Amino acid sequence: MPKKFDVMKHELVPRHDVLSESETKKVLERYNIFPEQLPKIMQSDPVCKAIAAKPGQIVRIKRKSPTAGEAVAFRLVVEG
Repeated sequence: MPKKFDVMKHELVPRHDVLSESETKKVLERYNIFPEQLPKIMQSDPVCKAIAAKPGQIVRIKRKSPTAGEAVAFRLVVEG
């Protein structure tokens, strides 16, 4: 039986975290936005499956950046 591939351990996949309700509130207040204004990520995305993200939740993505050191992005999980 082939070994199961863990997408989260791939070198090109940045860190993804589902935000708690309080973290979500802080992010939305900080940027003065509604969740629907965020870029979307589908629940069927392999990373969303790996972190068990549900529609309506917000995912924080942390990438390494050569200029900023670390770049943070947010995505709204949608069905699909």
